[in-house]
Amino acid sequence: MIENAVLKKFFKKGLTEAGCDEAGRGCLAGPVFAASVILPAGFRHPLLNDSKQVTEDDRNKLRPIIEKKAVAWAVAMIDHTEIDLINILKASFKAMHMAIDQLHTRPELLLIDGHIFPPYFGIVHQCVIGGDAIYSSIAAASILAKTHRDEYMLRLHHEYPHYGWNENKGYGTAYHRRQITSIGLSPYHRRTFGICKESVLASIPGEGAEG
Repeated sequence: MIENAVLKKFFKKGLTEAGCDEAGRGCLAGPVFAASVILPAGFRHPLLNDSKQVTEDDRNKLRPIIEKKAVAWAVAMIDHTEIDLINILKASFKAMHMAIDQLHTRPELLLIDGHIFPPYFGIVHQCVIGGDAIYSSIAAASILAKTHRDEYMLRLHHEYPHYGWNENKGYGTAYHRRQITSIGLSPYHRRTFGICKESVLASIPGEGAEG
């Protein structure tokens, strides 16, 4: 609770600021999600923090509160196929831009979690490393991106239950990796990522063996 209390409400007082963050960049399967959130000036909640520092139960409690209280919020996703085509960094940025596109209130400043961001036309931005643990709006965006993505991965889990996506949400846990090695890839795996790429190469005659 002490950490949550020090979240900053704004970067520059008097501006309409939208926090932006993504979820799922490092996963082996599924899409990347991004969210953009404009919070009201006086918004405060004791549970609000970087989504990685908040329990799943508390994230799920925060989501409807943020969605109800926010001045504006939006979530967007880029699927695994496009991630493989354009790479995960570009996909993450595209998802953030798409989320900003959907805001029904236009922000005057974008607060971006991270150190780089391709400019969004007509709106200045400020990159903040570790911003989801510094600014309330970015923390709120991290909660929405994470919970919306987790919900999506649960739906995929019912279609392909063998990889444990209900638990790992597509991240490369030991169990997930063992299942890829054992039964191969699902249609939702990212073919250009780590063990998934190795699995694809191993299935091509002459590509999996040395020499």
